[in-house]
Amino acid sequence: MFLTPYKQAVEELKIKLRGIRHQYEQSSKHTPIEFVTGRVKPVSSILDKAKRKNVPLDQLEEGMQDLAGLRIVTQFVEDIETVVNLIRSRKDFEIIEERDYIIEKKPSGYRSYHLVLNYPVQTIEGEKKILVELQVRTLAMNFWGTIEHSLNYKYSGEIPQHIKMRLQRAAEAAFKLDEEMSIIRDEVREAQEIISTKQEQGRKL
Repeated sequence: MFLTPYKQAVEELKIKLRGIRHQYEQSSKHTPIEFVTGRVKPVSSILDKAKRKNVPLDQLEEGMQDLAGLRIVTQFVEDIETVVNLIRSRKDFEIIEERDYIIEKKPSGYRSYHLVLNYPVQTIEGEKKILVELQVRTLAMNFWGTIEHSLNYKYSGEIPQHIKMRLQRAAEAAFKLDEEMSIIRDEVREAQEIISTKQEQGRKL
């Protein structure tokens, strides 16, 4: 019951963010959103984190900002700024915190742009404001982040040093890939537009 409003917030925001992507697809503009995912943190993970961070169970709503989480994945680093500006321009929620882990990457090599939203959910008992963590990252950052998350889970947050070093090197390689793709992004976009046009023409035949 406690997590129900969080699930509602995630579902509503997924629809809204995917709606932005659909609008771009219907226009002639480059689509800055590749895909959107969202989840509510499992109860076991909530309890583990609460214990680890010394958050009392009766203070979860204020003490844990990622009970509800969404992720927007982009093709290019430049798309992240476009998406963040789109989020900032919206009036249906309030941004209460921003953390730029792209300019200031974490020691592990982790890169992503985080926003914490205060999102109003309409319930049978009235409006309830829910904290939602929104991550914006590229495909390469997302691949690396997914692998790091899996390893953190396997080793209970204590990843062996030799694997940490390889992860850091992989993070730099992923960011180098993003930089190279940024250099040729106009070529990539043009190629994608040609494919999209041909597919549209094929559907009309």
